[in-house]
Amino acid sequence: MFYEPKNGHGLPHNPFNALIVPRPIAWITTRDADGSENLAPYSFFNGVAYDPPQVMFATTSRKSDRALGKDTIDNIQATGVFCVHMVGEDLADAMNISSGSYPRDSDEIALAKLERVDCTTIAASRLPAAPAALECKLTQITRLPGAENLVCFGEVTGIHLRDDCLVGGIFDVTRARPLARLGYRDYTVVTDKFSLKRPDE
Repeated sequence: MFYEPKNGHGLPHNPFNALIVPRPIAWITTRDADGSENLAPYSFFNGVAYDPPQVMFATTSRKSDRALGKDTIDNIQATGVFCVHMVGEDLADAMNISSGSYPRDSDEIALAKLERVDCTTIAASRLPAAPAALECKLTQITRLPGAENLVCFGEVTGIHLRDDCLVGGIFDVTRARPLARLGYRDYTVVTDKFSLKRPDE
């Protein structure tokens, strides 16, 4: 099968998301300028640089009660900071609850019944149940082609690792068991790993 996206795919569901998998999930906490909090997951997410460490995530839709994209992007533009969490398998249901389309004044952290603490380097909440968390300072928001496609870049200013996920000084993903997004409504969990040496090692 071949198709050009501009002409449609002719399938029951769009296969595009199923072709770029598995995708890590950025579970992002933000605060509005008034101090209200938001929690939402984004699966267009990745690290983009080591030194200084930097991440990006993209949003592809807009809420009618926000000027720029969704609550997360509006809050980041207002405050300049955000915290990205790894979603462990045990947090799948809480993550799903936080993905709902709620009114602007809703507190998804409370709705998902999650504990929160203050971040160390930025003014945002952190979820201590998450295997890892990246405190980030906004560097830029870029608009992509399309009606509501925005990419947010941030520099990582602080990193939290849950102690039980550290084994011999290495962050063990098989203990963290991170959730990843597949296509459609499907997810997977990282449960095993293998190593490869580069040819010049």
